[in-house]
Amino acid sequence: MAFTLTQLNALEAALASGQTSVSYDGKRVDYRSVGELVQARNIVRAELIASGQLGAAPLSNRGPGALTIFSRD
Repeated sequence: MAFTLTQLNALEAALASGQTSVSYDGKRVDYRSVGELVQARNIVRAELIASGQLGAAPLSNRGPGALTIFSRD
């Protein structure tokens, strides 16, 4: 199934507000738990990253990293 950024935004907004129902494009989906909502968000996010519609998140929240290499020449 092809997911959209609108669906991802709706899922993330529901998570941020603590709700378990999501509405987008005139549709409504009720999830049984926050865990199920998180799982749905992760699936949608992974599909959007795989399709190139969304960039992958960094592995760290510490900002850009740099690698420094020292040698004893």
